[in-house]
Amino acid sequence: MTKIKGLTYADSGVDIDAGNKLVERIKPAAKSTKRPGVMDGLGGFGAMFDLKAAGFKDPVLVSATDGVGTKLRIAIDTGYLDTVGIDLVAMCVNDLICQGAVPLFFLDYYATGKLNISDATSVINGIAEGCRQANTALVGGETAEMPGMYEGDDFDLAGFSVGAMERGTALPHNVSNGDILIGLPSSGIHSNGYSLVRKIVEKSGLTWNDDCPFGEDTLAKHLLEPTKIYVRPAVAALETGKLKALAHITGGGLTENLPRALPEGLGANINLDSWARLSIFDWLIAQANLKQSEALKTFNCGIGMIAICSAQDVDVITAAFKHEKCDSMIIGKITEGSGVRYTGSL
Repeated sequence: MTKIKGLTYADSGVDIDAGNKLVERIKPAAKSTKRPGVMDGLGGFGAMFDLKAAGFKDPVLVSATDGVGTKLRIAIDTGYLDTVGIDLVAMCVNDLICQGAVPLFFLDYYATGKLNISDATSVINGIAEGCRQANTALVGGETAEMPGMYEGDDFDLAGFSVGAMERGTALPHNVSNGDILIGLPSSGIHSNGYSLVRKIVEKSGLTWNDDCPFGEDTLAKHLLEPTKIYVRPAVAALETGKLKALAHITGGGLTENLPRALPEGLGANINLDSWARLSIFDWLIAQANLKQSEALKTFNCGIGMIAICSAQDVDVITAAFKHEKCDSMIIGKITEGSGVRYTGSL
C-alpha cells in the first residue's frame, strides 16, 4: 500500500489564509458603517449590540433575511460585482422599515467554491456601502469556501438584518378608507423578476455587454442598477408620527405587496398614469409582450415603496421624504373591498 503524503486543508481546496486576508481587507469597510450601539468589531465568535446605547427604552426586535436572486447571475457573468452588495442590504432593510423597525445591524453570508479575494472584497465593499446608506452597522458575516458545491467563479449571497422599534409603534397602524397612497420611485428593476428578465434578454438576441437599447452604456449596467434603499426617508416619515404603513414592492409587484400592508376589508385604487415609467420597464414589457396584469405582479414598474397616511397628513409626509432627498408622488388611495384595482395603463 502506497503511503499518502501529509495532506492539508488547502489540498482539499479550502484556503484558510485567503479567508483571513479577506477579513483584514474588509475591516475598514465594516468600520465605516459603525453606528451607536455597536460594541465590538469583526473577528469574534459573535457581534454584540447595545440597544440602550442606540437610544431605545422598551425595544422590540425585528429581523429579516433575503438574497439577491438571479440578478447575481448577471453580475457574475459580467464581472460587475460592486453593486450587488447594495442590493443585498436593500432587500433586508427595506423590509424591516415596513414593520416600523429601524435597521440597526447587518450580517452577510458569502459562499463560493474557490475564494477570490478581489471579487469578495468588491461584493463586501458594496454591502458596506448599502449599510452606510441605511445607517446600519455591518457587524459580521461568514465566508464559506466549499469546493464541489459551486463551479468556477460562482458564488451565492444571503443577508440578515436586525432592527428595533419601541413597543407599541409597529406598522401598519390604523389604515382607513380614504387614506392616501404615496409612491416612492424605484431606481430600476431592483432585485425581483430577474429569471424573467434573463429569459427576455436571451430571446432578444442581445448579450449583457451589448449597447443598451434604451439608454447609454451596456445592457448589463442598466440591469444591475442597485436597489434603492428607503430607510433614511422612511425613518424621517416615521418620526412625524403621521405614517400609517409602508409597503416594499418586491416579488409579486404592486399587486401582491400593497395588500400586505392593508387590514381585512380594505383595498386600494392606483392610478398608473400618476408616475413616469422608467424606459427599462417599457423595453421589457414590449420585448416580452407582457400583459399589464403580469407586469404589475412581476415588476415594481417604477414604484419601489408605498407610504400610507391620512389625506390631511400628505404634506407632512412628503416634506419628510423631500428633506431626505427622496422624490414622492400621490398614486392612489385606500378603498373598501380587497386587492388592488388600477386605472390608467402602463
